[in-house]
Parts: sequence; structure tokens; C-alpha cells
Amino acid sequence: MGDTGSHEFDFIFGQFHVHHRKLRDNTDPACTEWVEFEGGSKAFPVLGELGHVHILDAPAPPDGEPFEGLTLRLYDPATGTWGIWWSSTRAPGRLDPPMTGRFTGRHGVFHGSDVIGGNPVDLRFEWHADPENPRWEQSFSWDGGQSWRLNWVMSFSRR
Repeated sequence: MGDTGSHEFDFIFGQFHVHHRKLRDNTDPACTEWVEFEGGSKAFPVLGELGHVHILDAPAPPDGEPFEGLTLRLYDPATGTWGIWWSSTRAPGRLDPPMTGRFTGRHGVFHGSDVIGGNPVDLRFEWHADPENPRWEQSFSWDGGQSWRLNWVMSFSRR
């Protein structure tokens, strides 16, 4: 395979400590209270390195019950894009709609849409691909993409 795009997420493989900073209630567009907590993650390649599984754990978040999350990321060599799916113990049995996007250099931007708290919302994930200290950011747009509001940041440090 000559396409190196399938290796753009290789920076997240292995085990990391994760520092979370998020809005206490990201389903509420008016929420302004931020919370911080610690967790961990591990990620590994699957499907001949055209995808990977990323498992997150948060044993003591101040905004609710402990949770475990699973991300599946799949690379499409025909389009050069990634699809990202998320599921967690906070929403048992649910696989969120996919986010799609790509990297430009070490910066990845991914978009999708969902219904959150009963309201339609556009979502944006941004990845900053540093092999030792990657960072993920999530923003929501409640107005069809006219404005974006950051609501969750995960800062990773390699274990």
C-alpha cells in the first residue's frame, strides 16, 4: 500500500494518561462550568492498519458516573478520509453517527452532525498529532456551523 494516509493516526497507538477538560453539561448550549479529570487510553491498529480501536477510561469524572469509551477509526484510501465512530458506557447500546475528515500535516479536522439533548448540532473534532503529547478538541455548533463552541479538550501524555 503506497497510501501513507492510513498511518496519520499512528501517533495515538500505545498507552496514554489523559487529562480531560470539558463543560460539565455539553448537552446544554448555555453551560459555562468547566470540569477537569484524569483518565487513560490505549489504541492499537486493526484491519491491516486501515483502522484502529481506541479505548478510553475515566474512573472518577466530576460530571457523572465513571465511563469507558470506544472509538473506531477507519481510513478510506479511495477518498483519503477517515471515518470516526464513538460509543461509551454513558449511552449504552449507542454508536454515534460518524465524523469524517482528514489531516493536513499534523492537524486533523473531522465533522459530523447529531441530535444532542434533543437539539440538532454540528460537531467538529480537531486532532493535534504530537507523538508524545497529542491533543483532541471537540466543538459544537448549535446554529448550523455559523459559530463553534469548544466543549471538551483531552490532553494526552504517553505512559
